[in-house]
Amino acid sequence: MTDHPAPPPTSFDHRIAVFATDEEFLAAALPFVGEALAAPGEPPPVVIAAPANLDLLRDALGREAKGVGLVPHGEWYTGSAANAVAQGAGYLAANAGPGGRIHLLMEPIWGGRAGRSPREAAEWIRYEALANLLFAPLATTALCAYDSRVAGPAVVAAARRAHPDTDVYEDPVRLAAELDAVPLPPSPADAERLPGPAPAADAVRTWAAVQGLSAADAELFATAVTEAAAAVGPVDGAQLWGEAPACVCELRAPRRVDDPLAGFVPPPSTEPEPGQGLWFARQVCAYVDVRDEREGTSVRLQYG
Repeated sequence: MTDHPAPPPTSFDHRIAVFATDEEFLAAALPFVGEALAAPGEPPPVVIAAPANLDLLRDALGREAKGVGLVPHGEWYTGSAANAVAQGAGYLAANAGPGGRIHLLMEPIWGGRAGRSPREAAEWIRYEALANLLFAPLATTALCAYDSRVAGPAVVAAARRAHPDTDVYEDPVRLAAELDAVPLPPSPADAERLPGPAPAADAVRTWAAVQGLSAADAELFATAVTEAAAAVGPVDGAQLWGEAPACVCELRAPRRVDDPLAGFVPPPSTEPEPGQGLWFARQVCAYVDVRDEREGTSVRLQYG
């Protein structure tokens, strides 16, 4: 397995705050914002939270609110967990100080996409865990705010294991492996099979359109499939099943990927480069499951 050493103490500072009342939210947010405002040479802190919590914080800060970025979390969290990685990386590149210095308070939308199913919640816990590795070189301070009235005890307990400032923190690679140990549903017997060593984009596009995807979505799905196949290939063909929007493709490759960060590491430029196929697939698809197996790797992509 690829070695991902634990981040040094001076790198990414990843914290968690759990609250169940408005007062508890302010008790966590106000000291954090105060710490940020007092940090010399840092850009203004940013709070990404539910609109009602932003109103609470704005009122409590008074005049100091002018020095704080307040972003409704519905404008930040607009897609999958992989999209959140891209959003965070892009924001830091454009707005953080030297070395990535900035304070971010971030409240996921657990009443929306992130909390709509155990499957979705697991993807967000994976993102929380892998963030410790993805952003390890940066001197960013992040406080993840969890409203237990919305997230629920199971999600909060899992999230605590992804944050180094708790007494239940789990190694990110081990936590990701634990999530991957939950088996995926088997492919249906009537799944359509395409020959290898790489599925033809035209065949995937035509199949997806027949299943109900729009021409634009079918094109994106076909590109995600072919890019993922190129990243892990050669592959032993492909299986396709499902109906729009949940069109699924599974690829099997004889070599193992052995990297829990595969497809999560932001590319150095916006121009596509070889080897970035899994990053593209994760940005386009709702789910991309990369599972190392005894005889290779399976990659399952679900569009919607």
